[in-house]
Amino acid sequence: MERVKFVRQTIKEREFAYQVRKRVRAYFKDNNKSIYGNFNMYLKSVVILSIYLVPFIVLLTRPLSPWIALLLAVIMGIGEAGVGMSIMHDGVHHAYSSKKWVNDLASSTMFLLGSNIFNWKIQHNIKHHTFTNIYNYDPDISNLKIIRLCQYGPLKKYHRFQHIYAFPLYGLMTFSRLFGEIGVLLEYNKKGITREQNVNPTWQLLKLISIKIVYFAVILGLPLYFTDFTFWQIIIGFIVLHVTAGMIMSTVFQMAHVVEGTNQVITDKDHQIKNDWLVHQLNTTSDFGRKNGLFSWYIGGLDFQIEHHIFQNICHIHYPAIAGIIKTTAEEYGFTYNLKPNVFSALASHFRRLKELGNVKNPPATFANMASIN
Repeated sequence: MERVKFVRQTIKEREFAYQVRKRVRAYFKDNNKSIYGNFNMYLKSVVILSIYLVPFIVLLTRPLSPWIALLLAVIMGIGEAGVGMSIMHDGVHHAYSSKKWVNDLASSTMFLLGSNIFNWKIQHNIKHHTFTNIYNYDPDISNLKIIRLCQYGPLKKYHRFQHIYAFPLYGLMTFSRLFGEIGVLLEYNKKGITREQNVNPTWQLLKLISIKIVYFAVILGLPLYFTDFTFWQIIIGFIVLHVTAGMIMSTVFQMAHVVEGTNQVITDKDHQIKNDWLVHQLNTTSDFGRKNGLFSWYIGGLDFQIEHHIFQNICHIHYPAIAGIIKTTAEEYGFTYNLKPNVFSALASHFRRLKELGNVKNPPATFANMASIN
């Protein structure tokens, strides 16, 4: 797998990294709190899972008009996104619980989305979290062609319209995973990444194919067997479900890294980034809002992305409490803490950034701009 070396440039980077970790640890110790989830997290999981599963059960057991069924598909999409952001995400980061089996159970909710845990761990936990906003290393900004999410990516003529067409395409996110991750896994197998993770490539491929078969048998087969809806009506509901979930998750993810004020970088010739890793996370990530209420609850605290990227092993229910510690420490050492006032300002910032990336050519590839600037 790719290797990047993060090299501190100043003493204050080391001191900031040390102090912010020390102060956050002290918060949990002084308040006698666990870094993992609690009863509120378990209750939340039940509610989120219900938003996804109850409409499906109703659809299978009650005679419904096509319009009511379509509404239930939208609600299922909202629930599916919630499962991914609020349950699976913490489980895969081993932040849901101190117990491995509970984390594994939370992670396994990925199967409800028709996807596998292994691919997500490689793409998200390892590649995205380690190499955040580094072009050609972070797949979240490097792999899309029709949408230019990084200033170092190739600029095409059609990109000047991407601020208009990007948002509808975000709805295809879960479709991309659903139908594309077998190809992604084959690529991981070919590059030896699967074996690097001590996983048998053949077994992992068979497991992924089995997940797909079971998922389609349930999500399409059961409505076809138990309801009077036609196959095409079921397909329409399936599309609505995934477009809803994909639109929500993609938009939330983009508001954390592809907004004004977040750095996008490339490595130098020695595969180095001239920053401490923790400072790099601070420079490439943005929070949005502090009082998003129900929305923050629903998206699993992903509006506190700085906290998540620096302390990904801490359950998201604690992010509001430690955000002030991180912000104060960052400003004390002269680092910018990128905070958008609310969801709408973050969305507007992402829109402007998309427009800018669709019209501005690549910056000169000199070593001076190959590392983030504090």
